[in-house]
Amino acid sequence: MTDSGTLSADIIATLRARRQTIAVAESLTGGLLVAELIRTPGASAVVLGGVVAYNTELKHTVLGVDAEVLAAHGAVHPDVAAQMAAGVRDALAVAGRPAHIGISTTGVAGPDPQDGQAVGTVYLGFAIGSEVRTAKLQLEGDREHIRSAVVYESLVELAKLLG
Repeated sequence: MTDSGTLSADIIATLRARRQTIAVAESLTGGLLVAELIRTPGASAVVLGGVVAYNTELKHTVLGVDAEVLAAHGAVHPDVAAQMAAGVRDALAVAGRPAHIGISTTGVAGPDPQDGQAVGTVYLGFAIGSEVRTAKLQLEGDREHIRSAVVYESLVELAKLLG
């Protein structure tokens, strides 16, 4: 198994070679994912930044997640992850240019269920070009284990999507 640092370094190298940028929208990971990406030297060439939208309302006001989707399903839903990933590209645009890639995390780290979702239920969003995908994770463990596992699994999925 590859560790998060190796995955992150490989992703940064790929993005640098392709001259692509990435923006990150996080909820339950609270900045851990963008921190993992920027620990790689040279990341500033491709990582535009991150938004920690821990409060549900911020998912709407900052990232553009549809308020009706949030009202109907809560923050832990694949449509929310997809809209967060797409929305962060524009929210963190530099000089009018949105990021090439948006990635998002939303879910329940615990200790209690949220929005009718069990602890360990997580959705990842990936917006690359015109394509938006989501992935569902069902994780076990305590709060810190779940948050760390989400960072790792986000990097694994992103590496797969980048080929």
